[in-house]
Amino acid sequence: MGTRTVRLDDKSEEILEEICGTTGLSASAALKRGLLALRKEVRRQAIDRPYEIYERLDLGPGGYASAPSTKAKSAAKRAIRLKHGR
Repeated sequence: MGTRTVRLDDKSEEILEEICGTTGLSASAALKRGLLALRKEVRRQAIDRPYEIYERLDLGPGGYASAPSTKAKSAAKRAIRLKHGR
């Protein structure tokens, strides 16, 4: 178990005293619960990594591409020819 020295500004000290007075927790126990709550929130937010966001997107049915991306140049030429009748 580690020992930490923490400096609190006046506002934070008042909040900590209020929490301790209301709940009956010691300052140490109140700070531990605060750290646990913050960790839970941080972990919940950390889930939103790029792939998880992409996975939740509704991109529709797809399957409407006229060619694979490796043949995009020739597919664009073909699409232009079909559109303009040349």
